[in-house]
Amino acid sequence: MKRTILLLIPVFVFSLSALAQFSLPKLPYAYDALEPYIDSETMYIHYNHHHATYVNNLNKALESYPALQQKSVEDLIKDINGLPRDIQTAIRNNGGGHYNHTLFWSVLAPAGTTKMSNKLKKAIEKDFGSVAAFKSEFEKAATGRFGSGWAWLVKDGNGKLYITSTANQDNPLMSVADVKGSPILGLDVWEHAYYLKYQSKRADYIKAFWEVVNWNEVEKLFEK
Repeated sequence: MKRTILLLIPVFVFSLSALAQFSLPKLPYAYDALEPYIDSETMYIHYNHHHATYVNNLNKALESYPALQQKSVEDLIKDINGLPRDIQTAIRNNGGGHYNHTLFWSVLAPAGTTKMSNKLKKAIEKDFGSVAAFKSEFEKAATGRFGSGWAWLVKDGNGKLYITSTANQDNPLMSVADVKGSPILGLDVWEHAYYLKYQSKRADYIKAFWEVVNWNEVEKLFEK
């Protein structure tokens, strides 16, 4: 009897893990790698609690829809209104949260390890006039987002760059977004992203963000 139980347990665990299509992406740096601009405690909580919750809730929402489990998170959020009504809100919030945070982690890097290429610089200057003007407009979008949300640098279908912000876990890929395009840089301005270190000083957090942008990754997304 004991031998039978031991053989059944691994099968049960494996079948549970097989139901979870989405998982946390591995961070490409340590929790303290972005210090002093983003503190290690915030990074740990943000990644292991907030992002993990979005992933778990996304998988739970898809449990009754095997066909949808085969889709990428991008495909799911691009067609929110085409999903079954009972999971639209869950996918919007949690699929959006998973996509947004995955992109956010990828466009961060330890300070001083990357720099903006001439190619990306010229593209920014073409559409914003200067890098300084681009940063100023991005900061306005981030500080001006009332409540929780995100600021984005987005590339449209013609390759033009523009800046926008979205509420909650929405993003410009979504069919429900006011303006659409492919995000190439995103900044999380939910309070949980900065409050332990910056308290109510969101503007200071936004300024610090520039010190840890992974410009190499932003350029890869720009060239997609």
